[in-house]
Amino acid sequence: MRFHFISGLPRSGSTLLAALLRQNPRFHAGMSGPVAGMVAALLGEMSGRNEYSVFIDDAARQRVLRGAIENYYAGTAADVVFDTNRAWCARMGALRAMYPQSRVIACVRDMPWVIDSVERLVQRNAFQPSSIFNYAVGGTVYSRADGVANGDGLVGYPYNALKEAFFGEHAGNLMLLQYETLVANPRAALAAVYDFIGEPGFEHDFERIEYDASEFDRKAGTPGLHEVRGRVGAVPRESVLPPDVFRRFENDAFWRHPELNRRGVRVV
Repeated sequence: MRFHFISGLPRSGSTLLAALLRQNPRFHAGMSGPVAGMVAALLGEMSGRNEYSVFIDDAARQRVLRGAIENYYAGTAADVVFDTNRAWCARMGALRAMYPQSRVIACVRDMPWVIDSVERLVQRNAFQPSSIFNYAVGGTVYSRADGVANGDGLVGYPYNALKEAFFGEHAGNLMLLQYETLVANPRAALAAVYDFIGEPGFEHDFERIEYDASEFDRKAGTPGLHEVRGRVGAVPRESVLPPDVFRRFENDAFWRHPELNRRGVRVV
């Protein structure tokens, strides 16, 4: 079994990408899952805060972490597993050490539209407080934008992790897949993914896509959070953000500036 990882920004096509990849019977892919959190928890328990950590060296830590990942997927018959989590971009060194041949596909999108997509969900579910904001009632589009964009927020944390990966020494294992490319030219986007991970191509069906995480989304108080339309395509729309909030994030797409891409990261 080979492992690859889907990461990047929220509301940027990771669930759509997983829904497409899982059409290939050799692949397993899904929405964000618990594995990255398990890895983080285990790293914490094996750190110096535990008096018994004196008995644990880095080789043992790697074995424990690989064991957690591989045992989680032990019941999967697929040859290739894609695990999805926004935290993986902050674990590039660990992934490289444990799985040298693995690749990280980071889904990205123009930042104002990421914030817009979150706000649109909140406004659409006006009677259901969302887990995104710890089920808090109240606030405005301004406080919500501030909350998701801060360093620990739904958008701010993965954005900073993405920059860490993009500019870091393990950027050779990273590919950025733009949402705009995925929805406008899914065939080219998937071909780039297959080339990046070194797998033979597969004829995907972009007109009939199946993925249902509605129960999870309802429990999170955010119906539609992982909704995937039945066919791939761009849907033009007006932003629900006030113009000043939209402008605040307009220049954050660093991946669109070739002069900043000193590591030669593939941007699709």
